[in-house]
Amino acid sequence: MNFEGFLAQLAAMALALVVAPLLVGWVNMCRAWLQNRRAPPLLQQFRTLHKLFWKESVVASDATPMFRAAPYVVFGCMLLASMIVPTLSTNLPLAPAADAIALVGLFALARLFISLAAMDIGTAFGTLGARREMLVGFLAEPAFLMVLFTASLISNSTSLANIVTTLAHREFTILPSLALAGVAFTMVSLAENARVPVDNPATHLELTMIHEALVLEYSARHLALMEWAAALKLFAYSCAGLALFFPWGVAQANDRGALLLALPALLVKLAAGGFALALIETVTAKMRIFRVPEFLATAFLLGVLALLVHLLLGA
Repeated sequence: MNFEGFLAQLAAMALALVVAPLLVGWVNMCRAWLQNRRAPPLLQQFRTLHKLFWKESVVASDATPMFRAAPYVVFGCMLLASMIVPTLSTNLPLAPAADAIALVGLFALARLFISLAAMDIGTAFGTLGARREMLVGFLAEPAFLMVLFTASLISNSTSLANIVTTLAHREFTILPSLALAGVAFTMVSLAENARVPVDNPATHLELTMIHEALVLEYSARHLALMEWAAALKLFAYSCAGLALFFPWGVAQANDRGALLLALPALLVKLAAGGFALALIETVTAKMRIFRVPEFLATAFLLGVLALLVHLLLGA
């Protein structure tokens, strides 16, 4: 591993840690503007994290080491997922490990630990949230894999770096398979990140909440790590979507000039994606929890159709 590659990997890690809370703050600002409300500051997420890290942690007396270790495992999984997704460059030290299946595995591992931690205390809300989280993951992961397999068939590789390199150098054409995969990916991303219409991240109603029920028993630094991990997950999904469907602007080598140009391109695309997410959350309503399987089944069907369109028609 050369020194330039090591620095580029550190830059990708620092970018994920800083931009992820900013992305959440930007989405909250855009949603407030679209709803004609006073928007919170862009740095509100950093203020919240700072406040939580300086508070004293309160843990239930019957909590096992699993409950205490889960925030660190979830945060590590989300940070690693953000680092293997090509954000600034495709020529990074972790590029050989940046496999599409490995990315899905990291999300699944984080989901397993956060669900086990939610059930560890034995509260009704934690068990309810864990069951809903596993249901969403059980339905969303196959749809996400169909999207990734469609892109991998186009590039003849499951490596995210190779997929980005291949799609970025193709002539600009709107492939029907990628269009169907893009709709499926959007639906999966909304479900996996607990956004409207699947979940509302601002609610605390026991009949509707999923993510909030999982972290209801956490406080102080443990809660801060969980919230930071949720922001990193949104960042990782956003960057994965940009890498698959808008790969232009990603540097192809560890060239400092190319990396400097890739940074503003990524920020502009994330800003546009954050505004689109806020718009979707504004114009749609929260669906009933019983409609979520139908929603994700539709995403899986679109992913399968995208795969079949590419295999049968080559488009």
